[in-house]
Amino acid sequence: MDRKKVTIRDIARESGVSVATVSRYINKVSYTSPETEKKIQQVLDRFNYTPNAMARSLATQKSNTIAFVTPDITNPFFPELVKSIENVAKTNGYRLLLMNTNEDELQNPDFWNQFKSNYIDGFILAASELSSDAQGFLQGLSIPFVCIDRAVHPEQQNSVSVNNFEGACLAVNHLIEIGCRKIAHISGPNSLFPALERMNGYLRSMEEHQLKPFILEGDFTLASGTVQTERLLEEYPDVDGVFYANDLMAIGSLKAFKKQNRSIPKDVAIIGFDGIQLAEIVHPEISTIKQPIDKIGEIATSHLIKAVENREETFDVNITLEIELVRRESTRR
Repeated sequence: MDRKKVTIRDIARESGVSVATVSRYINKVSYTSPETEKKIQQVLDRFNYTPNAMARSLATQKSNTIAFVTPDITNPFFPELVKSIENVAKTNGYRLLLMNTNEDELQNPDFWNQFKSNYIDGFILAASELSSDAQGFLQGLSIPFVCIDRAVHPEQQNSVSVNNFEGACLAVNHLIEIGCRKIAHISGPNSLFPALERMNGYLRSMEEHQLKPFILEGDFTLASGTVQTERLLEEYPDVDGVFYANDLMAIGSLKAFKKQNRSIPKDVAIIGFDGIQLAEIVHPEISTIKQPIDKIGEIATSHLIKAVENREETFDVNITLEIELVRRESTRR
C-alpha cells in the first residue's frame, strides 16, 4: 500500500477495528484497551502513518500550539526571549506561533477570535496591557495566558516580571557613585506600568540625593533614543549622566552624542535597562540593568502549559524576578 495514500479507514481495516476506535486512540479522547492500542500502533508503525494535525485539532479542540504576542520583534530583547520560550514549548510537545502586533489590534475582538478558530491553546502576552473590554472578551474565550514585560500590571493576574523600580534605583545610584550629578531619564511610554516603575525608581533616587530630575518620554525604539537624546542635549546641555528605560534607546543615543562630539563616558555616562546582547557589541559597550531574559521565558512558558493542561484548576501566578547591575565602558570613568 502506498504510504502517502494511507487513510484512517485503511488503518482501521488493517487493524480489524472501527474507524471510530482508531480515531479515539489517535486523538486520546477516550479509553481504548491496551490490546487494541497495541494492534493499532503496530499498523501505524508499519505504514509510518502521521495523523493530520488539522483533523486532530478539530477532533480534540486542541492543537498543542501556544502563541507569543510581541509588540516589536525588531527589538533584540524579544528574539532573545523567543528562544527560551520555544525551547520549553518544544520540550513539552508544543509548537510556538509568533505574533507581532500593535495596540489597536490587541483591543479588537477579531484579533482574539483567530486564536479560537485556530485552536490556539494559550498565549504569552508581552505587548501593551489589555483594556477592560479586551480582558472581558478573553475571559469569554477561556484561553489561558501569562503576561510578561510591557503587558505586566499590578491588577493583572498570571504574570512574570522583574523589579523595575529597584532596577531603576540601581541604575541612578550607579551614575551618582561615579560622580554624575545632572542626571536625565529617557523613559518608556507613560501608558505602560513597567516604564512608569522605572521612572518612579529614577525619581526616588534623585529625590534621595536631592538632585533635580529631568525626564523626556521615549517609546523604547532605537530612533526614539536618537531623537530624544538630541532634544535632551538642546534643553539640558550640561547633562552628565543619562538613564535610558531600555538598552535599545541607549544604543540609539550613541548617534546623537557622536553628532554633538560628546564623549562617553568622559562627558556623559549612560546606562540602559534589559541586558540585551547588542549592548555588548556597540562602542562603547553600554552598562545596563540586566533582566534574566531566559528565566522569564522559561517560567512564563512552564506556567502557561500547566494552565493549558489543567484548565479545571485556577492558576494565579505572579512572580517577580531579581535584576542585576552590569557595569561596562559607558559608565567607567
